[in-house]
Amino acid sequence: MTPQQLVDSVARAVDTRDGAAMAALFTEDGVYHDVFYGEFAGRARIAELVNDWIYRAARDTRWDMFDPVGNDERVYARYVWSYVSTLPEAGGKRVAFEGVCMLELRGGLIAEYREIANTAPALLDIGFPPERVGKIMARQGAAFKARPEVAAHFAKAGKA
Repeated sequence: MTPQQLVDSVARAVDTRDGAAMAALFTEDGVYHDVFYGEFAGRARIAELVNDWIYRAARDTRWDMFDPVGNDERVYARYVWSYVSTLPEAGGKRVAFEGVCMLELRGGLIAEYREIANTAPALLDIGFPPERVGKIMARQGAAFKARPEVAAHFAKAGKA
């Protein structure tokens, strides 16, 4: 599967709410790190993310992947994802954000999916007050700083 076919398959599985198709793209022990909902490990949990978690507050999703690059070990792509928010604050608005996904591969399957996304504008568009958006951003920042490759940057400075 080419990098474009792989990332398009990920997006299509979400847009069609097909958790089984998403899970089949991952290794048995694969992990999906979702920017909103956190870590989902193993095929059953990844299918649950797609079939349940994503659609708790969203409908009519559209996920477009652009400019993927990669090899047999990694694929990177930028994306735009939008959805109609079903949260009461949103009033049925479509919101969108952009991001970059990073896929670690093993044997042609995804072993780990991680993303970096600029979600704050979408959260404000939903109608979340700035204080709530700040709390979400703080939680994402803490998770980022807890990763081993990041913690070393703060250990040198003496504070995290």
